[in-house]
Amino acid sequence: MDLFDSTSGKNKNWLPKEGIVNYYGKVFNQKESDFFFETLLNTIEWKNDEAYIFGKKYVTKRKVAWYGDRDFEYTYSNATKRALPWTKELLELKQTIEEETKETFNSCLLNLYHTGEEGMAWHSDGETDLKKNGAIASVSFGADRKFAFKHRETKEKVELLLEHGSLLVMAGTTQSHWLHRLPPTKLVRRPRVNLTFRTIIG
Repeated sequence: MDLFDSTSGKNKNWLPKEGIVNYYGKVFNQKESDFFFETLLNTIEWKNDEAYIFGKKYVTKRKVAWYGDRDFEYTYSNATKRALPWTKELLELKQTIEEETKETFNSCLLNLYHTGEEGMAWHSDGETDLKKNGAIASVSFGADRKFAFKHRETKEKVELLLEHGSLLVMAGTTQSHWLHRLPPTKLVRRPRVNLTFRTIIG
């Protein structure tokens, strides 16, 4: 199933089964989106991401940062990060997203993709540090990028275009039944900043 579409509608579930994905479209106007994009680029403590696969260390071109209510530890790809204190702008974004989604979040993982050639392979956000079946709110600033879902068993696919200033929410059993990825593309030359607001337990 190919739903490569930018049509918004927060009450529409883009997944055909076993999960919930709502795309709210642009929740920030152009001026707000441009402001947050530039501010996050220049004020976040970006670092190259690290992963350990079969005991070997890999360092990505993509950069990441981890912020939260307190110094949460978050482990994925066998690497552990410790959350930094919220910045003023991140708290503003968090409040807006919580009002939009009627959810609460205590942390945020940020990714910086310098060009379209940087992406993310198929994965799910099912780490034990995360609230089971908790909502994950994904906010995008910068270049528009395609985002894809693939069902673990049937291999059905769903694709969306994530726009500058937009919000996408994954909830329910999405992480248990679906993988997602950010496909690389040589057609996009501009950077993209992505924020995923999450709930860490413990």
